[in-house]
Amino acid sequence: MARFAYPIMLLLISNIFMTYAWYGHLKHLGSKPLLFAILVSWGIAFFEYCFQVPANRLGNQVYTLPQLKIIQEVITMTIFAGFSVIVMKEKLSANYLWASCCMVGAVFFMFRGN
Repeated sequence: MARFAYPIMLLLISNIFMTYAWYGHLKHLGSKPLLFAILVSWGIAFFEYCFQVPANRLGNQVYTLPQLKIIQEVITMTIFAGFSVIVMKEKLSANYLWASCCMVGAVFFMFRGN
């Protein structure tokens, strides 16, 4: 069971770093020069890759590549929704619900037997 769970846990951690690197500068570094924001984001992205690369290597041993990609996308959408609400103080709209339903459909088709 751990073989299937470890990649998902690592992808969760990776996505927290990724989302913050991609969007955190909008809130916290908006008044800083662009080059500074880029360098800070790259520094954060380093930690993303420290979790993402092992996650994909481990995940590729138990999931197909398309399954691993759809897992990543679902995690990304989940982390981004939380980030939007908690950090950026945005409200979730019905579009998040509809997008999530589409992701559930994608998971179904990616994991169903051929």
